[in-house]
Amino acid sequence: SHAIRGAIDEALLAKEEGKEKTILFNLSGHGHVDMAAYDDYFAGKLTDYEYPEEAIKESLAHLPKVSF
Repeated sequence: SHAIRGAIDEALLAKEEGKEKTILFNLSGHGHVDMAAYDDYFAGKLTDYEYPEEAIKESLAHLPKVSF
């Protein structure tokens, strides 16, 4: 709901200023998991992880071919 409220605030500000804006926000998951991740990040508890290149190639091989 924080992301939605932030987008609404930006839209209201643009309306008040008479400006047209493109407002993008990301809504994913729910706050319980997200907030714990933020706590871990700020506490320095996260570890760097490099996803294996071979696993990336394997995953990409299963994507459908698309053209624009």
